Amino acid sequence: MSNLEPPTKMPGANTPTCSAQHTYSNLGEVRTHMLPSKACRPRTSELPATDPQPLPPPLPPPLPKKTLTRTQSLPTHKASSPSLTRAGPPRKPLVGSRSVDESQAGDDRAGPAQPPAEPPFSSLDTELGLSLHDLHHPEAVHAALEARQLEGLRAVHARLHTRLLGGRPGPCRPDHGFRLLDSSPCVESGDALYYRLVRVHEEAWHLLAAKVPKPGAEEPHPWDLELQVSLRPHFNLQGLCGLLPEGALPEAPWSGHVALVAEVPELTVAQWLVEAGARPPEEFTKTVALLLLQLSAALECLEARGVALAELRPENLLLVAPRGCLATGPPRLLLADFGRVRPWPPGPGVHARQLGRLLRGLLGPGVPLATPVAAGLERLAAQLTRVRPSAAQTRGALQALLWGPGPELRSHGAPLGSWLQVRRTMLVLHLAERAVGVEVPGLEDWLCCEYLTEATAASVDLALSLLWD
Repeated sequence: MSNLEPPTKMPGANTPTCSAQHTYSNLGEVRTHMLPSKACRPRTSELPATDPQPLPPPLPPPLPKKTLTRTQSLPTHKASSPSLTRAGPPRKPLVGSRSVDESQAGDDRAGPAQPPAEPPFSSLDTELGLSLHDLHHPEAVHAALEARQLEGLRAVHARLHTRLLGGRPGPCRPDHGFRLLDSSPCVESGDALYYRLVRVHEEAWHLLAAKVPKPGAEEPHPWDLELQVSLRPHFNLQGLCGLLPEGALPEAPWSGHVALVAEVPELTVAQWLVEAGARPPEEFTKTVALLLLQLSAALECLEARGVALAELRPENLLLVAPRGCLATGPPRLLLADFGRVRPWPPGPGVHARQLGRLLRGLLGPGVPLATPVAAGLERLAAQLTRVRPSAAQTRGALQALLWGPGPELRSHGAPLGSWLQVRRTMLVLHLAERAVGVEVPGLEDWLCCEYLTEATAASVDLALSLLWD
């Protein structure tokens, strides 16, 4: 140890020595890795020739650990030790720097207090439109849930409406071909005979019905056909596709031009009334209420146009199987008697008395009043004659009679707005159960969905007053 080997090369002016290395490291923590294999000598301009060098002074005690507070980036020069990062838990991020774990790690560093950052919300919170402030206010959460629930019911109603009303053929054109399917009518109404035929265009075809006036019946007035064409497509109004010119079907059992309609009827209300006499009273009265509800919706559309029917007859009200629904469900009603539609000045309940007479005729004298629906229909028939409500008000009363609320809720002064929220929640659960099961939502589900998307506390209160006051 009396003679140390000289270094092979002098360090340059810019080369860091042992004492200058690891400027930003904890020297007390990593000092065992920094012991040089040869002692470091001070830089001189030349090496001594033969004088022995003294031993290096003992190492200073380790420095206390310090927490770095620099916000600049660390130098990138290479350290001489191969392992400056020790195994163990990760160090805390530097002050002022950002880390993906910073929001989860505890912060015991000195510095000014910062307001807590708002955490990111999930997609559900985004859909509901809630903020962190709203979550601390139950009223805001309740309003958001109610709005989202109503929006979902409207979407379900629109999809069911598209399925039930979809597939309507467009207007007829000169290049369309026609083929008669039956030589005998499929339905005979009070004023017309309906024949099934097919309209063909290239590879597409549609099933239509030819509406032929009965022998001796009054010919349709051009104004009636113009009105029928001008009406927007409605679920309970017969849709007109055009006129079949004379001679287009040589084998047809009629002469002259006839109207072509989009829906092929299956029977009339008068025929259904004969067949439904043996049904259980509860099922029969509920179907009567659903038919009258659909008829009120059709009359509401006519009243909005300033026209009215001169007479409502069961033999001129057609029934069709709803598209995409089970055959055991309620039928779809079509108002097809446009030959008796006349302009009517606006006034209270232009169809009320006719609806009252029709309702009494459908119920008949032998229907028991044991069910709530039957008792409500009997009450409504009396109100139609006495109060003469509009078709829209009649439709609201029938909706409340079918799907609630009952008269006891109003008599106890219960808030109708809360009832609507609970009823909408129950309908959503019902539709969800139907969606995952074998059955698909049908016509009654769509009509109930329409009621709950349109109803307000004020409209429900008006319907209950018409029924039970």
